[in-house]
Amino acid sequence: MTAPGPASPSGTSPRPRSRTVFAAAHVVADPRADTTPDGPAALDWDATLAFRHHLWAHGLGVAEAMDTAQRGMGLDWPRAAELIRRTAAEARTVGGLLACGIGTDQLPPSGATLADVRAAYEEQLAVAEDAGARPVLMASRQLAALGAGPDAYRDLYGHLLRQTSRPVILHWLGPMFDPALAGYWGGGDLDAATETLLGIVADHPGAVDGVKVSLLDASREVRLRRRLAAVGADARTSGKEEGAGVRCYTGDDFHYPELIAGDAHGFSDALLGVFDPLAPLAAEALCRLDAGDPAGFRAVLDPTLPLARHLFAPPTRCYKTGVVLLAWLAGHQSHFTMVGGLQSARSLPHLRRAHELGAALGLFPDPDLAAAKMRALLAVHGCEEAGSL
Repeated sequence: MTAPGPASPSGTSPRPRSRTVFAAAHVVADPRADTTPDGPAALDWDATLAFRHHLWAHGLGVAEAMDTAQRGMGLDWPRAAELIRRTAAEARTVGGLLACGIGTDQLPPSGATLADVRAAYEEQLAVAEDAGARPVLMASRQLAALGAGPDAYRDLYGHLLRQTSRPVILHWLGPMFDPALAGYWGGGDLDAATETLLGIVADHPGAVDGVKVSLLDASREVRLRRRLAAVGADARTSGKEEGAGVRCYTGDDFHYPELIAGDAHGFSDALLGVFDPLAPLAAEALCRLDAGDPAGFRAVLDPTLPLARHLFAPPTRCYKTGVVLLAWLAGHQSHFTMVGGLQSARSLPHLRRAHELGAALGLFPDPDLAAAKMRALLAVHGCEEAGSL
């Protein structure tokens, strides 16, 4: 199946110069597949890959097979592996920037050992590297479930980082995005977890491109990125590495304009799920930043915050439902059906408000059609009248 006329720019926008930016991309389910929430994911490959080209056409990188693609919430590892391979092949045709999530989700939810977790990471790492993609070492539910201390994290990540063929992005996803990741890096204290993470980076600076942090805590992210910059500076001074140092990729969908804009001490790059629906506006804002206009950058992105904070409202892990709704309303796919039936994860009032906020931002190439789709969705659920919600 093919997506009906995705909304893409008339030409291809240049890749941003001042920041490295990835949009974590959603997947398009096959609505005709006879499957179940617990069964293998069935994807509409044409529409899924067309959406990646939409992001590349706006100059954004694609973060593939990440949380936004429903990893751990419907997208199983065999389909994720195929997605990585297919997207990598498409990226080569257009020179698209690509990073791919690798984790341990081929393991059962519980009962894994540290050796199992290491082997699972190695299996997925090989898939990403064989595809030529930059790996993102995603936080592992199975590792968190072990309740291991900081030394186990240092040993495991050290083992993986010593064998990577290119620098990777480390991934710190807070429990608001995935409750199963509480206590990651070996304990519940965030300051101690930060020290463990920074120790891993300092021990392997040439193997780490950056850290993607999604804690929805802007001040903590700013402190982390300053420490990461210092780690990069120390590595260059000691002669261990050449280059720009260790990046901080914001995954903060509540505070991204200020974090990307930065301050006198530095800025965050970005790996954001919210840039999936906001690609055109993100591209416009980044062009202004490249032109030396940080105020213009903020003028474009600050008005998107009400939509972002609505989409990522608790339970934050259900934000994918709003993202897919907006993709349907914008014409990137022909239906509002999700892998694992996740289209039911948000209430009708929530979805209606997402449409209102998206329309106010001009996200829909055909606003009338988007409004008609929204009315039809409400009607199916017995809410034909606007006042009935």
